Amino acid sequence: MSRTLILAFHPDINRSRANRAMLEAAATMNGVEAVDMQALYPDGRIDADAEVHRLLNVDRIVLQFPVQWYSPPALMKQWMDDVFTRMYYVRHTEEGQLLEGTPLMVAATAGNVVEAYGPDGVNLFPLEELLRPLESTAHRCKLPYATPFLVYRANKLDAHEQLALGVAYRKHLQTWMGQTAPE
Repeated sequence: MSRTLILAFHPDINRSRANRAMLEAAATMNGVEAVDMQALYPDGRIDADAEVHRLLNVDRIVLQFPVQWYSPPALMKQWMDDVFTRMYYVRHTEEGQLLEGTPLMVAATAGNVVEAYGPDGVNLFPLEELLRPLESTAHRCKLPYATPFLVYRANKLDAHEQLALGVAYRKHLQTWMGQTAPE
């Protein structure tokens, strides 16, 4: 069975509406491992050995997070610094090369409405553009970059919208997983 790994980098998943709904919905799927990284690393100290092992034993990776000041949360940046730097600069042959070809998808939430993300909006740029550094990282690491799953108004979703979001996320993941299944 192919495996999809979702690494959720929300600073407080219990207070989240969107990220919690997404993570709970995805965790019920066959072949999906969903990890609350903040719960795993509350002090920010990443176990690079464990993370490399986790990455090298999956078929697909999802980085899930709320956009905070136009970027991922600090823990995700720390994780990337510790894990990807090791895999691609320190141990490229024995680790990084083994991860190459593993599809990567970003699932990001934003608190504002979609109209706020554009040349006439308060945030000036589309959310996809704000996520370009992650696309560049995927390219550099030779991880095929999937179209991001983006959620707006994340902190304003009511209970019905949260359920609908969970359904939409599951459907998106199922479609993506079907498209990236190993041969």
